[in-house]
Parts: sequence; structure tokens; C-alpha cells
Amino acid sequence: MAPLDLAALRLAVQDPAQVKTRAIDLHANAHDASHFLLIPQAVVTAGSAAEVGGLLRASAAQGVPLTFRSGGTSLSGQAVTDGVLVDVRRNFRDIEVLDDGARVRVQPGVTVRALNARLARYGRKFGPDPASEAACTIGGVVANNSSGMNCGTVDNTYRTLESLTVVLPSGTVIDTGAADADRKLRALEPELYEGLARLAERVRNNADSVDRIRQQFSMKNTMGYGLNSLLDFRTPVDIMAHLIVGSEGTLGFVAEAVFRTIPRLQHAAAGLLVFPDLEAANAALPALVETGAATIELMDALSLKVGQALKGTPAVVQDLTVRDHAALLVEYSAGSAGPLAELQGSGEAILPGLGLSAPARFTGDARERGQLWQLRKGLYASVAGARPQGTTALLEDIVVPVPVLGRTCRELIRLFDKYNYSNSVIFGHAKDGNVHFMLTDGFATAAELDRYSAFTEDMVDLVLAEGGSLKAEHGTGRVMAPYVRRQYGDELYDVMRSIKRLFDPAAMLNPGVLMDEDPMAHLRHIKTAPPVAEEVDRCVSCGYCEPVCPSKDITLTPRQRIVTLRAIESARLAGDTALVKELEKDYEYESVDTCAVDGMCQTACPVDINTGSLVKRLRKADAGPLANGAWSAAAKHWEGVTRGASLALTVVDKLPAAAIAPPNKAARALLGADTVPLYSAELPGGGSVRKRPTPAGAVDAVYFPACVGTMFGPAGAGQGTGGRGVQYSFEQLCARAGLTLLVPDGIDGLCCGTPWSSKGMAAGQETMREKTLAALREATRDGELPIVCDASSCTEGLRQAVESDIPAAGQHALRMVDAVDFAAERILPSLPDHAKLESLALHPTCSSTRLGLNDALGAVAGAVADRVEVPENWGCCAFAGDRGMLHPELTASATAKQAAEVADMGAAAHASCNRTCELGMTRATGAQYRHVLELLEEVTR
Repeated sequence: MAPLDLAALRLAVQDPAQVKTRAIDLHANAHDASHFLLIPQAVVTAGSAAEVGGLLRASAAQGVPLTFRSGGTSLSGQAVTDGVLVDVRRNFRDIEVLDDGARVRVQPGVTVRALNARLARYGRKFGPDPASEAACTIGGVVANNSSGMNCGTVDNTYRTLESLTVVLPSGTVIDTGAADADRKLRALEPELYEGLARLAERVRNNADSVDRIRQQFSMKNTMGYGLNSLLDFRTPVDIMAHLIVGSEGTLGFVAEAVFRTIPRLQHAAAGLLVFPDLEAANAALPALVETGAATIELMDALSLKVGQALKGTPAVVQDLTVRDHAALLVEYSAGSAGPLAELQGSGEAILPGLGLSAPARFTGDARERGQLWQLRKGLYASVAGARPQGTTALLEDIVVPVPVLGRTCRELIRLFDKYNYSNSVIFGHAKDGNVHFMLTDGFATAAELDRYSAFTEDMVDLVLAEGGSLKAEHGTGRVMAPYVRRQYGDELYDVMRSIKRLFDPAAMLNPGVLMDEDPMAHLRHIKTAPPVAEEVDRCVSCGYCEPVCPSKDITLTPRQRIVTLRAIESARLAGDTALVKELEKDYEYESVDTCAVDGMCQTACPVDINTGSLVKRLRKADAGPLANGAWSAAAKHWEGVTRGASLALTVVDKLPAAAIAPPNKAARALLGADTVPLYSAELPGGGSVRKRPTPAGAVDAVYFPACVGTMFGPAGAGQGTGGRGVQYSFEQLCARAGLTLLVPDGIDGLCCGTPWSSKGMAAGQETMREKTLAALREATRDGELPIVCDASSCTEGLRQAVESDIPAAGQHALRMVDAVDFAAERILPSLPDHAKLESLALHPTCSSTRLGLNDALGAVAGAVADRVEVPENWGCCAFAGDRGMLHPELTASATAKQAAEVADMGAAAHASCNRTCELGMTRATGAQYRHVLELLEEVTR
């Protein structure tokens, strides 16, 4: 490979800083969700189609490979390179809804979930429905011709695409939806234009080619290029557009695409049908399809055994003595209740004749449906998460004609046994003949690679003998690139090679992906996963965590924090001390300092990893004796600390900013930005003490006001635009509802423990935990009364503390309730009719999400305002206690898109449920955010 000319790349983009070559940037971005690993020479964050064109020209001129990367959820190695990696995730996130939702124009950095959130208000959705919808982006969806559980081959990317704007390897930009697109392509790219016309004629005039293409693309099929476009379309520009679909970044860059959308069917009923064996399940498919089933998911016997260990698995599986059984998860969907009832009735009518091994029924109950889908979706996480340390989980997919699906699955199981691959569950989309299976191994030693190679050869023979495709959904990538010729034959393989030469004569776009002449290519560049930390070793690098991470656009994501730690360990094992030193130099800020430890990654992780737990342990290891001593002392004298902070804020609130900034910045320079907070003008003065008199008479709940109310005063209090804070408001609401609260003795010296936990100060955390639990035991009469807290992050911290408390004999377990939940259940029903605000912008928090409070939060907000809006770009604000004051750039990045959306709302009020999050959002938007209970108290006076 030619040496990289960084100057040329930097000239191609607006800001030279967009071109990154630090070791941490290269290794953090090197990993996608596949089992392949290549380290790029440079990572470039592109900001526009013009910049992409310049990068393509610069790369071609140097003869250096270039690969596009967006969500990084591809499983076949499409987004890794040892050349130039172009990141299009951080930008290219525009969505334009057209024709009242019937069509949509979308850029490649938008996730499928974000797109569907935008379309939901129009009663529409995106056709493809991949399982990775929370994290996969439109760029990858187009590149892989994504489909999913429901869409089949009818509503996949290829079928719903209307047009796209493509940047060709030459730098030429073509909008295929423009009226003059065909003429423009002919004028600017004459060789490509004429070449596509010749290839289309060549294929159409070869009856064998036509028959093979029609047969192959009658199924889900992402092997090789989409040769069906040569038959389905007539003009070269339309052929080009649809060849780009499924081309895996080897033909050009999709800067935006226009799709036809489909109706969003909100009524559904599902049931789990258990059969004696795979063949019986397979035999039932035609009848089930005939009833109009939208989804039919297959699970083999091993899947059912694994599923029995999952929490919440339905009784039909839990009570089954699994032998050779197989199950089909069948779901019907409709736009309204009437049509759904008809579909459900059709399904129930055929159940007696299916020869089921257990009674079955269809249910529309959301909780029961959720359990069924948790069983299906939990299989991957269960097996991948339980794999031995240091091994890799390889998820494959194939497709065969539906009539031979059962036989094919039986033969796959025989191959698993032959090659000693244990826990290789088979599951997938039975209606389409498409199944997934997983192999777990080290894939590192010669013996492991030989075994994998032999298994792959047998699997390829099996699938092709049945008339199937070696890739249905996941793309050819690197894993099946050597087998494209075997699947299509010499003639069509040569057509594909001709397509590649026409688009990319320099062969610089994603080489090694989709086609590879090396028969052993799929055995090269397989990544290893050395054990690094118990909290994260089960990570499969899927990337589902990335969209919810508040630091994703400024430093590292959870996946990147983990893979960089693995890179450090791999370098250490290899004796590469220089690389270890270089990675560790930047790891502290990129990974540890700018992690909000908010736990949102865990809500998205299929193997239940909270990367924040790792970061807390790293902070604990880094904390010196001086810091530990200071925080331990603070735990013992917390009342003085909080009152001191309150007094300090009150004093500085009265001073001009010019008097505060110089000494504040000097202190940060001297003691470190991760030690001294940066003061900013929107911070309020100090708050008040939490202590309250002991009530007379019966008590309904113990109230634990959060200490942030002491440190930070109410929103706008100094300007006369705010209230008296959430403690006053909650007490007033409870009084109106006839509820009596008891505030524990010594409350001003108590805390949930989160400040110590988030900073890794273990000794101080334990001191505070013991103090707080003792006070709560006394106040609740050993757990008889519930404990209510008025800040969601503090509720979460207290819940973790009380869950660690083991009740003595005769004691009850302590019970934590957030004030929002308490209000929704105990206060809202007793409130009189009242006038509401016109509109409210609502910010759920990471803790309200993790605690499952958001429905209650929405209910309380609905009692405040007629219209409640949660921004589509909502996410953790990353204020994270004091993290937003230590590293304000983190909160600025995390809230940028949400803040712009809030500004456009023009809401009458703004609310959240956690004081520090309210501060973060106030800083981001310039609007005063208050606790939703403060607003509820005001509108119900």
C-alpha cells in the first residue's frame, strides 16, 4: 500500500482537525460489529458531500483504500480498513418528511429508530426493520440492502428506494431523482453510463443469467451486487441507483436517499407455537402465511433451552421438557382493532390442525407480547454474553427456499455437532426461509481457524445445494467475499467484476469487501478480545450503545472505550510498549474524564453492560490518597459541605462574572479541569436546608429531599421568575392530597452516595451509605414506610444503596419511590380540575429512563400542560452531577441537537425531574428548566 499523504486529505476538508491520526482515534474507530479487525491509517470526519468527493479524489490519487463508516453495526466486516476510514455518523443526520409522510428524504447518519420517530406522527414508518434499528444508520441500511423481521423482500431497501444522491469514486455527484439525472450521468460519466447499458443488455440476452438472477433474488439475498437491478430497470441512472443498494460501500457514497414509507400498524397480537421438531414447524409455515401473519420467527430446540433461563420467559416454554422441539413466534398486525381481530381469528382457526406440542393462543396484551419478543430477542444476548472470556461471537445468516428450511436447519445442527460448536442456537425469519446462527470460539489458533474453515466449506455446500444464498441480510462483507463466484457462477461473477471496474477503476473503495479472489480471505484479520475487565469482557462490539451515549460526538462511545482498553491490553501482550504508552496518554480524558457514567448504554446493550461501572472502577484506581481523604471527610461532614457550597454560590451569584472568571480559571489550571468546576452565569444561588419538623400523627411516607436542593437554589429565584424549589412544591402537593411526610432526622448530613460512586471514592461512599441506611431504617420503622426522593438520579443512587442492604430478621426491605412516581399514583387522582399551561418541553433523564419512570413523568407533565413535547433528539444531558461543570464541553456536545429542537418548540415552560439535569438544560437552551412537580404545584393552586 502507498504511504498516506495526510496533507492531501486535510486539503479535502474544511477543518484539518477533521483528519485524525492519534493512536486512540485509529484504534477506537477500527472496530465494527463484525469479527474482523483492521487498523486504519487515518480517520476523517466528513461534513458534506463535497468533502466526500474531495476525499475520494485524494484517496484515488494516492492509491490508498478508503472505507465509509457510519453506525458500525454490520456483522460481515464491511466497515473496517487499513486505509482511510471516513466517519459519516457524526454528521449527515438531516431528515425531510415529504408528502405528509408518504415519502422521506434522509441522510446516511440517521438511525432507523430516529427516522421512525420522525415518521410516527404521520402514521408511517420506514420499510426495512433490522434488529439493530436503534443503532444502524441509513447509510448502512442502503449499503447492505437491509430488511428485517417484517419487511421480507417486499418492503426492503431496494424495493422502497425512490432515488438517491451518490458521490462516485471520481467525485462526481449525481441526484438520481433529478429530472435530468440520466442525461447528467451520461455527460459526466460516459464510460460508466455506456458500460451499465452494455452489462444490462448482456445479462438480458443470456437466458441462464436471467433465470439464475430471478431465482436468487426471489429470496432475501445480499450476496454480491444486486444484479436484479440490471433486469428491473431500463435507464442507466436507475440501474446505477439500485446497484448502489447492497454494494457495501464499494461503488460510491450515498449522501442522501428518498424512500417510500409504509403504514405504521399499531395493533398487534402474537402467539408462540411449539412443535415436536423443526420439520413439523416448517410444514406449518404455508398455512400460517396464508392467514396473513406479518411475522413468523423460528427458534430451534437449543434456543428454547437457552430461553428457559431468561427472566420473564412465558410458561409455555418454561414448562416444556425440551427434546427436539421447535417454536414459531407468530404475530399479526393491523391498523385498527377490527382487522386485527379477523386476522387473529384466522390464525386461531388453524391451530388445532398444526400438531402442536403445547396449547397455544394469540394475545394482544402488551406485557405478554413483550415477554414473547424478549424470548426471541434475548437469545443472542444470552449466548453471546455467556461465552468464555477471550472468545468471539460470530453471528451468521443464510437463506434457503422455505420448503427446505427445516431440513437445512437439521443439517446445520449436524454440522455444529461435527465441528464441536456448542450453544449454536438457530433462530430467524421463518416466513422468508432466513435463519441466523452463532459460533463462539477464539478463532485465533491454527486448529481453531482450520475448524472454522472446514465448517464454512460444509455450510456453503449445504446452502448452495438447497438453492439458497450464503447471505440474506448481513451483507457479503469479508466473511463471504471468497464464495460469491461459487454462488453465482463464472458468468455472473464476471458481470460483478465489470460493475466494480466501471464504478471504481482504481479499486480503492473498500477493497476486500463483497468480492475477493483470495480463497482464505475470510480467515484473515480476525480480531481477538483479550480479557480486560469483568464489567465489559462480554461486549460483542455491536454498537447498540453508541446512539444513547452523551459523549458520542465529542470523545468516545462505550464500545470505543471498551475496544480501546482491549487494544491497550493486546499491545501490552505483544510487547508494544510504545503503543501502550500512546494509547494510555489520551485514554484518561477521552474515556474516563468525559464519561457521564449515566448508565444509558446499559439500557441499549443486548448483553447488559454498563460501561459506567468500568469507568467508576478506573476512577477509583486513579484516585490518590489526598482525594480519597477529602471525600471521606466530606462524607462525615456533609451538612457543612452542602451549606458551604450553597453559601459560595449565593456569594458568587451577587458578583460580576468578570470578578469570578479569572480566579476560577486559574484554579482549574493549577488543580486540574477534572477537579475544579467551571463557574457559569446560569448557575443559581445556593439553596436552603432540608430539615423539617417531625409531624404529629400517622405518616404516609418518608421523604428524602435531595441534597442538590441545598447546594443549588430554585430556578430563577434570584430574578423573581421561579418558585421555591421542588421540596416546597412536593410538600404542598402532598398536603393537598392529605398525605403526611416524615423527613429523616439528620437529613442535611445525608446523601444518596452518587457523588462518591461516580468518582470512585469507595471509602467515602461506604461511610455515607452506612449513615444514610441507618437513618432510613429508623425513619421507615425498619421498612414499613416507603421512601420518596425528589431527584431521579438520587432515587437511583438510593435504590442501589437500599438494594445492598440485607434486612435482619424481622425487618422489611427498604422501598424506594421517586417523587414523580409517587405523585402519579398518590397525588394526581386527588387533584381538582385546573387550568393547564398551553405547552411544556419535557426532558426525561437518564435515571428516569433506567428507573422506568418516564410513563409516570409523562402523566404528571400531562397534568401540567395541554401539549407535552419530548424532543426527538432527547438524550442524557451529561451534566452528571458536577461533570457538566468540570467538562462543560461534554454537556454542550450532548445537548446541541436537543437544544436546537427545544428552541423551535417555543414551549410555555420547560421541565425535568432532576435538579442538575435542569441546570444542564437551562445552560443548553437558555430557558429555565424546573422540576415538573414545581409546575404541577403552581397550576393546581
